[in-house]
Amino acid sequence: MFVVKALECAIFTSFHPAMSDFVQTAIRNRTGHIVLDRPKALNSLSLEMVRALSAALLAWRDDPQVDAVVIRSSSDKALCAGGDIRFFYDAGLATPQGGSALLEDFFTEEYALNHLIHFYPKPYIAVMDGVVMGGGMGVAQAGPGNQLRIVTGRTRMAMPEVNIGLFPDVGGSYFLSRLAGRLGLYLGLTGLTIGAADALYTGLADVYLPETQMPALLALLDETPGEGLPVAIKALAAPFQSHAGTATLATARAALDRHFSAGSVAAILSSLAQDDSAFAAKALAAMRQRSPLMMSVTLELLQRGAHLGVADCLRMERTVVRHNFEHGEVLEGVRALVVDKDNAPRWNPASLDEVDTAMVARFFAPVWPAQAHPLRYLD
Repeated sequence: MFVVKALECAIFTSFHPAMSDFVQTAIRNRTGHIVLDRPKALNSLSLEMVRALSAALLAWRDDPQVDAVVIRSSSDKALCAGGDIRFFYDAGLATPQGGSALLEDFFTEEYALNHLIHFYPKPYIAVMDGVVMGGGMGVAQAGPGNQLRIVTGRTRMAMPEVNIGLFPDVGGSYFLSRLAGRLGLYLGLTGLTIGAADALYTGLADVYLPETQMPALLALLDETPGEGLPVAIKALAAPFQSHAGTATLATARAALDRHFSAGSVAAILSSLAQDDSAFAAKALAAMRQRSPLMMSVTLELLQRGAHLGVADCLRMERTVVRHNFEHGEVLEGVRALVVDKDNAPRWNPASLDEVDTAMVARFFAPVWPAQAHPLRYLD
């Protein structure tokens, strides 16, 4: 515990005070309230926002006046759509190797924040209303026992990193690899979006509230002392659990597990191509648009993550993200989808036939000696 706190001090407290125009914090009724307030960017996380979130959570962790934490958005459009990918692009072009000091800081501090949230000792309640993707999942998926994740009819959840030539990070190698059957592989390799019913089915959410109940939820968050919030929220949500709808992944589960149990990305694609169902066609079409290399890296990442703890998963992801920016796949993905918007990424390699095991293995090769890894103190 001492070394973890040493890392936290080194990363976060040297930037005191950690403030952001896009993160509003307050303590009311023994609850720490975090409101993400960058609506025009769907609350995409900047380094400044990561630092503000970390500072608040560290301050409240040992504060006897705070019994629970709630994170939500000022808008019904999104809790958080992920990291600020335009920042990734600009910072990634700063040097020929695809990186800059700010980019390095962002991923180190974001992953340390994910670790802090996972092991948070107080109830951590995430209102997953609207878009919750990528980095948004990282700030919503707390550790088992103290988490309460609320979804609504507006929830649009995904780990869509493969869409832009990245991989499911922010702890995705841990929480996706622990989903039942091959659900995590499906979500990680396709990057497709799911709604409330499927979020509940996969275990990536805990309770459902229709959006019409949001005013009642917000009132409850203010009126209920922090210690009683989890029970009170579950009581509010209880009458509506059957209203979330049908989980499409439950209907397709047998086929999903069969296809995504194939031993390689190529084998998964081949299996999907032999299935004429709408589910298989949608998954196949999505995967054909993704980076062949990063789908292969994602498969390896989730296979490795299934045998690692949270800290080691985050350290692995930190290594892989460094290699990714050096390779340039994410820069090309963001260029095609966000900057030039031609929707025609020039993936490297361009086809799965050109991806070999050595290419994939290089993404997991150590970047730093173990004693110098930027997340070495996490446990």
